[in-house]
Amino acid sequence: MARLENRIALVTGASRGIGRAIALELAKNGAHVLAMARTQGALEELDDDIRAMGRECTLIPCDVTDYEAIERLAGAIHHRWGKLDILVANAGVLGSISPLAHIDPKEWDKVLAVNVTANWRLIRALDPLLRTSDAGRLVMLSSAAGNRAEMRAYWGPYAISKAALDAMARTYAAETKNVTNVRVTSINPGPLRTKMRAAAMTNEDPMTLKTPEDFAPSVVRFCAPDWTESGKVYDFPTDKVLSFQGPA
Repeated sequence: MARLENRIALVTGASRGIGRAIALELAKNGAHVLAMARTQGALEELDDDIRAMGRECTLIPCDVTDYEAIERLAGAIHHRWGKLDILVANAGVLGSISPLAHIDPKEWDKVLAVNVTANWRLIRALDPLLRTSDAGRLVMLSSAAGNRAEMRAYWGPYAISKAALDAMARTYAAETKNVTNVRVTSINPGPLRTKMRAAAMTNEDPMTLKTPEDFAPSVVRFCAPDWTESGKVYDFPTDKVLSFQGPA
């Protein structure tokens, strides 16, 4: 369980749900986790659990839309470690399940700010640190909502943001291919037993779903130095690594 020994891993949205499970799994596999989230209390609980494993983590109480804080964070990581081995871009929001014409502009801006712009700002700030690593790994939490052949009605802001996130991952993969040690993977976790899923699918029995803890071990594979592919998407429900498909 030490595939990631001495690796420095930043996880956004690490205080609960999928992000928390991933942070714990990375720590279990030997990484020093930089846990970023808004909720100080939940981060401290995560810290307790990681330290109970005999591991250490660094807590970063910060909103991903505080872009100046992201710039400061990049400087702090450079000063302390001189590199970043793993970035798990997990933080995201659902927004309203509503017709596009009924979405409040402020809510639209929030969904795009968290799900898209914040991840671009992370790449912008942390790119030099990922390139400095001997095996920089970027994992972006995506969704099937953004790439279905038939789009689901009323999921507009979320689906659009996730489609944009996939394009961002592919772009960064293309820019780092063959000239760096950076590898980029989009991951579709599928339906999991989370608060976001419960808010979106109010009539669904959550006990029929897999948990974030079921999913998290799969992420380690794409964070490890021995993972060599880039620009792929991992589909957890089918346990397959896929190439992005062009338009029909």
